[in-house]
Amino acid sequence: MTTVNIHEAKTHLSKLLERIEAGETITIARAGRPVADLVPHRRADIVWGALKGQIAYVDADLMGPDEDVIALFDGQ
Repeated sequence: MTTVNIHEAKTHLSKLLERIEAGETITIARAGRPVADLVPHRRADIVWGALKGQIAYVDADLMGPDEDVIALFDGQ
């Protein structure tokens, strides 16, 4: 892991980003004290239907309207 000061990070941001894209983690420090870590972005793909067939039972009460919430909207 590499540590750079804030001035160096601002001056060489493009080069630091290239290193981060290559998988490196870089720490930004102020007066030698770590402030932030720059890490590669990890994409989280959403897989629709990933749990299909894994949920065997859903209680009907969970699917119905919540009377307490409806009463709040009705001003009761």
